[in-house]
Amino acid sequence: MKVLFCTDGSEISFRALKNFSKWGREVEMDAICVVDWSFLPDSVAIEDSNFEKSCANVAGRILERTEIECENLNINFQKQIKCCGETVSGILEQAQNEKYDLILMGSHGKKGIQRWLGSVSRDIVNNVTQSTYITKNVNDCKKVLFAADGSSNSRFAASEAIKYLELKDKEIYIVIVLENPNLLFLEGALDAKWLMEIEEQQHRYATRTILEVQEKLQKYGLKADKFAILQGNPAEKIVEFSKKENIDLIITGTKHSAKNQFHGSVSKRILEITPSDVVIFK
Repeated sequence: MKVLFCTDGSEISFRALKNFSKWGREVEMDAICVVDWSFLPDSVAIEDSNFEKSCANVAGRILERTEIECENLNINFQKQIKCCGETVSGILEQAQNEKYDLILMGSHGKKGIQRWLGSVSRDIVNNVTQSTYITKNVNDCKKVLFAADGSSNSRFAASEAIKYLELKDKEIYIVIVLENPNLLFLEGALDAKWLMEIEEQQHRYATRTILEVQEKLQKYGLKADKFAILQGNPAEKIVEFSKKENIDLIITGTKHSAKNQFHGSVSKRILEITPSDVVIFK
């Protein structure tokens, strides 16, 4: 698996590296550091050779530390990529230039409106075609949750996770969230028999979906330790369950679209509100 690690030298970014080292399998890692000067006023001449040299030196020191950290974490480090300019643009350009399987980043996990708005990780997740792994906190890297819904995106995410992530000796959870029939149109909600039939169909569908993931796991000698069929808002119920069970990593899928289809998706909402690591397979 070829990974692009995005770092600004912060401890937050190195949390992602540390956590990912417990999950990634057969990793070849490049690291990029963009010294962002987009905050500078227009009166500052960024063409100054001394300023550029200073930026390059800062990026170089960060990437040297990254290489050392990778060696300590037994990650196969490939190359350093340093540049100056606007952070998101620099990362997106590198992601487009080379074929990466995954983009690795840390996120501040701020509260309130700052949690998502203006976030570099948000812009990267929205715009790259590659799958992404986001970390907010250092965790035990023991428990992993498959957020399943039976869609092609969900099935693809499960297959990719089993293919790329080290899941042996991990506690594996499978969760599917069903819509509440009582929230449907009034005429249907008044028919008790109709509601029971809908609920039975939902549970049959949920059971098949969970079995699909279990079968994928069994092919690789893995098994789920626990599964749950929940009801309500998918993102909120998944995060609520993950907090209760102290889940370290949530696996979810989404469809990449040039029209930013990720906007408003369940995956985006999970990423907004969970303290767990999230890997989003596109």
